[in-house]
Amino acid sequence: MENIWLYAIGAFTAFFAINNPVGNIPIFLSLTKQADGKRKRFISKKATFTAFVIVTGFVLLGKYIFQLFGLTIPAFKITGGILVFFVGFEMIRAQQSSIDNQTEVDFNEGISISPLAIPILAGPGTIVTAVNYTTTASYMDMGIIVAMFGLIMFLNHLAFISSEYLVRFIGQNKIIVIEKIMGLIIAIIGTNMLIEGVKLAFFE
Repeated sequence: MENIWLYAIGAFTAFFAINNPVGNIPIFLSLTKQADGKRKRFISKKATFTAFVIVTGFVLLGKYIFQLFGLTIPAFKITGGILVFFVGFEMIRAQQSSIDNQTEVDFNEGISISPLAIPILAGPGTIVTAVNYTTTASYMDMGIIVAMFGLIMFLNHLAFISSEYLVRFIGQNKIIVIEKIMGLIIAIIGTNMLIEGVKLAFFE
């Protein structure tokens, strides 16, 4: 029983480090700034549930998916890095960005799938971590991994639906500053993923 708890804590810690719910709040605020409260809750539910399904799929079938489509970890990291960089770049851009110009009428709820669910919540780092944990995992271990990631997604959902209170508490101007800083950090994370993918592909 003690080993099970240690395994669960280890999986939770690994997922939390990669998918920090607090760190994802500015990204969610940036992507949903034109949405009302009801839409934000819907987007949060859809994004976290989609990410949960994707990662669960990789936990159960990850090795077979990679083999079936001939996917490699380096290619996964390179592609994911490019996508994450683009998200960060959009956050850094001025008010003329495609995200910022959306109105309440034409607001695209598709952001719940991309980029919020993929690659922000279920990105290369998260999926690779899940697959790594299942290389020698039993069915019980897989169940623990799925449960821990489900807990992380629940925490993300709570953080997202509480984002409006964060705006009121901190203030809109400071949120904008945080958004730009987070955009830079996300772009750097994407670049780092890209570099890691290139290193794995050509130098290891």
